[in-house]
Amino acid sequence: MAFINSFEREGNMLFRHRGQIPVVLFLMAIPVVYYTNISYLSGKPEIILTVLAILLSSFGFIIRAIAIATTPKGTSGRNTKEGQVAESLNTTGIYSMVRHPLYVGNYFMWIGIVLYTFNFSFVIIVSLMFWLYYERIMYAEERFLERKFGDAYMIWANATPAFVPLFGKYVKNVVPFSFTSVLRREYSGVLATVLGFTFIDDLRNYFTNGEITWNTPWHIALVVALALAFILRSLKHYTSMLNEEGRS
Repeated sequence: MAFINSFEREGNMLFRHRGQIPVVLFLMAIPVVYYTNISYLSGKPEIILTVLAILLSSFGFIIRAIAIATTPKGTSGRNTKEGQVAESLNTTGIYSMVRHPLYVGNYFMWIGIVLYTFNFSFVIIVSLMFWLYYERIMYAEERFLERKFGDAYMIWANATPAFVPLFGKYVKNVVPFSFTSVLRREYSGVLATVLGFTFIDDLRNYFTNGEITWNTPWHIALVVALALAFILRSLKHYTSMLNEEGRS
């Protein structure tokens, strides 16, 4: 099979299974945390790295929130779980600066959790794995958009970077920012991120002290995130409070 077809086929397959990435990272984190020596980080260095990890994940969430809150219904920025879908091409707002803002946000959300293992080699390994994984997904997505939108897509793609934003190319959004869209779409991502930090913290406590402490700040944050996720999911599926005209 030609590389062009192989990359697209693999990208579509990886796209359908991208939700399994957190499970893989959780499993990889177990031996990493076990074998990582953090004795040299006691005190201020540990606090600095923890804050940096939280900031990185928060930055990723902000990127995703901007993309989701300013994307109209049926555009290339919103794909289903099963395959590529786009009724129109999204080239304004954050998409005028970078072609794949949601994947950029994903990277920072997860690399913050990875950094919280305090293992810098793991950060590098996951970064490389992330690129290899999402490179094929982005390739398959772009092939789909090229076939559907032709020259319009190619003009935009050739002028817009894939992963590193070009801020000077910003074009105002066609729809206003919607906090409701963020509430409706991103509660699961926030929950998964808090769960990731809690999981790493529990692993470290267990491997260091032989037990898990259940009243840590991360467990409190996890309870709050669970409660918010339950409330927002219920509002989304059983009421019309979070429904919006012209939004996915």
